Amino acid sequence: MVKSSDLPLLEGHSLPAYRLVNSKFPPIALFDDVASEDDFEALYQIQAITNPRLQNEIGSLELIARDQIPFGIPGCSYAIAPFTHVNPAGSRFSSGGFGVLYLADRMDTAIAEVRHHQQYYWSNVAGLNYERFVFRGLTVNFSEAGLRDATVLPLSDPIYAPDDYSRSNALGAEVKQAGDAGIRYRSVRAPGAICWALLTPRLVTSVLQAAHFEMVWSGQIISVSQIKMLPDR
Repeated sequence: MVKSSDLPLLEGHSLPAYRLVNSKFPPIALFDDVASEDDFEALYQIQAITNPRLQNEIGSLELIARDQIPFGIPGCSYAIAPFTHVNPAGSRFSSGGFGVLYLADRMDTAIAEVRHHQQYYWSNVAGLNYERFVFRGLTVNFSEAGLRDATVLPLSDPIYAPDDYSRSNALGAEVKQAGDAGIRYRSVRAPGAICWALLTPRLVTSVLQAAHFEMVWSGQIISVSQIKMLPDR
């Protein structure tokens, strides 16, 4: 089994990347309204008094150290969300005990990754005949500094097993325990493409909404298309 220390450590190149998030999860205004940790703490205490839904909106703040939050960047809430709303079912590089911000080299790659997982999820929902799901397409700027490079491994390596995440979970846990920032890896759902698994949002310098996409389900996902959304009123 490959060890994280066997993988090259990447330097600090800044790159654009892409991400798809379900539109039913809005950005968290509190993270985007402050520019520093002190501002956040003050505003959080004030809003907690009057907003009973604040904890649900923000998620579990104890899961992320304040010094890892990139306060003041555009779209800060999008960068934070995977770390305060952790998927207990896990993902490729986490068994569910910590959050991961997944990014892709192209929007098409992000769509392919999300389409696969949506297909798997909704196929297990009994009685679902037809549905539409709308996603926000995000453009993310970030630095690769401190990431381990798993693209040196072939797609035949066990960390790229299509549906068995045991080896990739173990690698993700080892990288996190070592204090490394994340993993660059090959996309399994879009061969030839590249993805990143960030274990901290601190590397992110901006997240901007780029487009909306609609996935249509009718026994399976039958189409994915970019759609035009009406402006918020």
